[in-house]
Amino acid sequence: MIRAVLLDALGTLLELEDPAPLLAEELARRGVVVGVDDARAAVRAEIVYYRAHHDEASTRERLEDLRRRCTEVLRGALPAHARELPPEQLGSALLAALRFRPYPEVPDVLRQLRARGVRIVVVSNWDVSLHEQLEATGIAPLVDAAVSSAEVGAAKPDPAIFAHALGLAGVGAGEALMVGDDVDADVRGAERAGIAHVLVDRSGAGALASAAIPSLAELPRLVQSVA
Repeated sequence: MIRAVLLDALGTLLELEDPAPLLAEELARRGVVVGVDDARAAVRAEIVYYRAHHDEASTRERLEDLRRRCTEVLRGALPAHARELPPEQLGSALLAALRFRPYPEVPDVLRQLRARGVRIVVVSNWDVSLHEQLEATGIAPLVDAAVSSAEVGAAKPDPAIFAHALGLAGVGAGEALMVGDDVDADVRGAERAGIAHVLVDRSGAGALASAAIPSLAELPRLVQSVA
């Protein structure tokens, strides 16, 4: 019996809108004109840095420090004429360009699962602002709990974050199903934690997994069949 579903956030529940044109727009509003290609290169550098350091942002103060560092990485990757923008303006432009939204099927799927009494916990490699993003995108009221790697001090595929999520769900490993889009973090992480898993393969790339679905729309049927 599947009593709880653990869900990854980015790529599973939420998608990131293309930040490059958004950053170019935000910079233009602040009097700095850059091309989308230059904006894309700068955002790419910032994202690489963020992914390597997001677990350091375990408190609000540390999150603000991480955001300042990410802003400086962005600055260094922008064309020379754009580097003179004050830190506050550049930082606000960066945050405004990072916009998340739920995949279309997500709200209805979450409602279906909860109507069946399935507990839902979001498990994400994210900084402490995960909860704010879930609120802002309307996901928070549709799940029972959420945990970020920054809060636990362990990122997927580390079994520790899965154990924490199971505790929040109040179930054992054999009563849960992990659903995510990353083979290493979600599938292999769940295997290490003794949790059944499903890969969300939105790209249709056919990544190897014991079970794969093209979107979360398939999840209620799958959970029902497993149960």
